[in-house]
Amino acid sequence: MRGIMTSNNEQDSLRSLLGRSIGMQQVVEIIKQVAPSDIAVLITGESGTGKELVARAIHEQSPRRHKPMITVNCGAIPEGIFESEIFGHEKGAFTSADKMRRGYFEMANGGTVFLDEIGEMPIQVQVKILRILETGEFMRVGSAEVKSVDVRILAATNRDLAQAVSNGEFRQDLYFRLKAVNIVIPPLRERIEDIPLMTDYFVRSFCQKNNIPLPQITEDGYRALQNNYWEGNVRELKNTLESMVILERGQQLDADTIQRHLSGGHAGGPLLPVHVGRSSDQLEREMVYRALLDLRRDVAELRQILTSGITTRVPSRWQRGEVIEDTGEIPLSLEDAEKEQIQRALEEFGGNRRKAAQALGIGERTLYRKIKEYGL
Repeated sequence: MRGIMTSNNEQDSLRSLLGRSIGMQQVVEIIKQVAPSDIAVLITGESGTGKELVARAIHEQSPRRHKPMITVNCGAIPEGIFESEIFGHEKGAFTSADKMRRGYFEMANGGTVFLDEIGEMPIQVQVKILRILETGEFMRVGSAEVKSVDVRILAATNRDLAQAVSNGEFRQDLYFRLKAVNIVIPPLRERIEDIPLMTDYFVRSFCQKNNIPLPQITEDGYRALQNNYWEGNVRELKNTLESMVILERGQQLDADTIQRHLSGGHAGGPLLPVHVGRSSDQLEREMVYRALLDLRRDVAELRQILTSGITTRVPSRWQRGEVIEDTGEIPLSLEDAEKEQIQRALEEFGGNRRKAAQALGIGERTLYRKIKEYGL
């Protein structure tokens, strides 16, 4: 198991944001900068990337850390009772209101309210959230009395709020107020160098919790985890590792074992889509991504062959595609193979360098350097 590198002077809230990647280092630096203030922060990223962990870190690094942080899942509250839940209500405000109830903002007075999935908030409530941001004032449902609270608002979403504004589903003024500070959490597939670190942390935690011997994870096992798409990001990685640790009970986790768990225990071709409920465009993108991962592994095989001075036939995946002609010898130099891999990735993604870099498993800066080097 690879060691987990954490500084002794880091607090638990920041230590939970595992990652050495540039993207996560930037996230931690922004947290350190904004935490001491009361400025509203919008946290964006795909589902499962750890938006609530970032919100928790901001709260616990702030002067409000000794006061409550209340998380409100805006997508889980029925529209009809939304205002009552967050602002509270007076006795008799509606049929079932048999007593006065404080809302989440009053409960969090002096602390932080984290509005998770704010893109799902009813549009008629959004203007009242804007008022709290601007003045700290609100009214309970069924009351004409203005109340004041001292809260900091953090918000998160996996939706494109700019598009929601264009569609009339989100207020433009609230969007502009929130996006003054926007922390973007990169998806796991854009920071695969963090996967071994998180894997070690989660596996050790699960083993200690369930009294299971700590398994050995092989180098090709780590690579198998890094080569997976991780549509569900860190949450999916964590759940997969927990299942793997419990079912394998201390056995070595190599590439074959891990791949069996990743594929749900079923044999099948690497290009077959296994998730349902997605659009054809999403499935096509994943198939392209998996094909590029296969190409990446083939180039790695070529590198190993050439550096060891062995002449052999080309790998089987190259034989059945259109990558190179099967002549019995390897016709490409290392540079030519790498250039062709990059060129194909750029073509597959219509010249989008960010997506090509993600598919190739390299940083955008590295890709830019290679494009310049090869004159692409």
